Amino acid sequence: MLRLGSAAATEITSTEGYNFGTEFHFFNMSLAPLPMPLRLEALADDEAFDVVVLGAGGAGLSAAVFAAMDGARVLVVESTALVGGTTAWSAGTTWVPNTEVGAGVNPADTPQAAAQFLNHAVGTHAPQALREAFLAHGARAVRKMQAGSHLRYRARPVHPDYLSELPGSSTCGRALEPLPFDARSLGPLLALLRPPIPEFTVLGGMMVDRDDIFHLLRAHRSPASLLHSARIVLGHTLSRLQHGRGTRLLMGNALIGRLLLSLMERGAGLVMNTQATALHRGSSGAVESITLHQGSRRRRVRVRGGVVLAAGGFNRHTQWRAQRLDGQPQEWCAGAPGHQGGAQELAMQLGAQFGPTGQSDAFWAPVSLRQRPDGTQAVFPHFVFDRPKPHMLTVNAAGERFLNESTSYHLFGLAMRAAHGRSSCIPAWLITDAVGLQRYGLGMVRPRGMGLRSALADGYVLQGSSLPELAARMGVPATALQATVQRFNAMAAEGRDADFARGTTAYQRANGDALAGTLNPCLGPLSNAPFYALKLYPGDIGAATGLQTDTCARVLGAQGQPIAGLYAVGNDMHSVMGGVYPAPGITLGPGLVFACLAAEDALARARANPQ
Repeated sequence: MLRLGSAAATEITSTEGYNFGTEFHFFNMSLAPLPMPLRLEALADDEAFDVVVLGAGGAGLSAAVFAAMDGARVLVVESTALVGGTTAWSAGTTWVPNTEVGAGVNPADTPQAAAQFLNHAVGTHAPQALREAFLAHGARAVRKMQAGSHLRYRARPVHPDYLSELPGSSTCGRALEPLPFDARSLGPLLALLRPPIPEFTVLGGMMVDRDDIFHLLRAHRSPASLLHSARIVLGHTLSRLQHGRGTRLLMGNALIGRLLLSLMERGAGLVMNTQATALHRGSSGAVESITLHQGSRRRRVRVRGGVVLAAGGFNRHTQWRAQRLDGQPQEWCAGAPGHQGGAQELAMQLGAQFGPTGQSDAFWAPVSLRQRPDGTQAVFPHFVFDRPKPHMLTVNAAGERFLNESTSYHLFGLAMRAAHGRSSCIPAWLITDAVGLQRYGLGMVRPRGMGLRSALADGYVLQGSSLPELAARMGVPATALQATVQRFNAMAAEGRDADFARGTTAYQRANGDALAGTLNPCLGPLSNAPFYALKLYPGDIGAATGLQTDTCARVLGAQGQPIAGLYAVGNDMHSVMGGVYPAPGITLGPGLVFACLAAEDALARARANPQ
């Protein structure tokens, strides 16, 4: 039986005064310790499992949990030393329309509206049958996961679809966030969890979300914010002393932590640092076994139901990256290190193939790069905290604007790549003034200029006492930059971007600053010296092109027929959105739903063919 333990609740209030619901912390109350990862030699050669999952990211762990909660014997195979993949680094947002959770903030949303939205957003970029299956089973998958695991979601009262100008879009209720999680319940398993990106944490690894940031910035003015800030800082300090890292997990870390606890409580097998090197078909043509390597050890295990590929896609596969991403440097990739495309290669040896390119082969975000003190490189995605805000603009090498800075990060990255041939936009420059830096920060520099001194010292941020001085340090024409800023400031004063229509959609305005005192929450002048700039690159954050599947996530062969016993989910599966990024969480949402469908189909096969 699943053990949920006891719960403690804390209410969180948004900056708009909305109640964000209840923050649950589940504790493993079992007297028996949770099982730990296996050494490969602990498995017998020819040992049988109902479902084998390759990859321990969000989609892979979801598939494993769905299978385990239905009674399957499950083995998860992770190629790296840590679980979580890119999901652990993400916000953990999961886009699934028409759920009971979403109805709490948007009871008027309908399946027809969600379908209309996706039809307009995706169109012919991906098969309609796939998005119809996603919408038809989405609410059930969320309900099943919440009923049978530790995973819990909330929906914020304002969380718009990115393409909010399209018919059928919604400003809330479709994007679900995992509730924060107290990771002490994981015990020693906490060491397996991929830590968040250091630059997205504060005070030596403390995770913060938008509510925490709101309170931390107001702690000197509000007793309630001071209390909230003191509580999380003290808790983090104690956790570091006792556990070596923070145990209050948020966003993607919380999602992975909750899935990992749910999986291990059900006794599933987990092997780390293990490569799948071959898929084997039986006499019927179905995948019936898989060869695994862990160092010098080798095992071949039988699979009664199916193998689920969930290894994160091709983003770090050298050949496919060169072919599909125009040879873009891997150093710009913001994805986790395990996305090597190995699982997809195994499938292709059985006749599987990639789907056709839709809007793009990858999903994108503008990123800035910086070497860390330990010599590793930070790849920092600029999602919403700086570029869409007032007092920010982006220019190319000619010192001219070339896009709407408040558009979605995916469209921002695509615009950089599309405009590059006309006047170099790689890198582009994100620019702000003293007011913008103080209020919003700039990349890895925090609001109020925290971290500015070191960023100036290592060249991550450039500073000029005037625009001509900044232009000289950037290497762009000073006259052009001055003219660009002058025109931008005039449009900001009017509250209307006549060049790129910035701040004209619900999504864009939600990511601006309604408290800035400007006519348009996305527009504010750059008029207060000193001025600052940093370089932006188009960073790939996930694969959109993947293996073709049917509506049960079964991998299709060259003739369009399912390869029995083989499934693909997450970024190993061809994007249901066809490389379009219409809303927050459109990778994790389909990843969850098709993980459910794959697990159910595989378990049905296992029960029909016991061995």
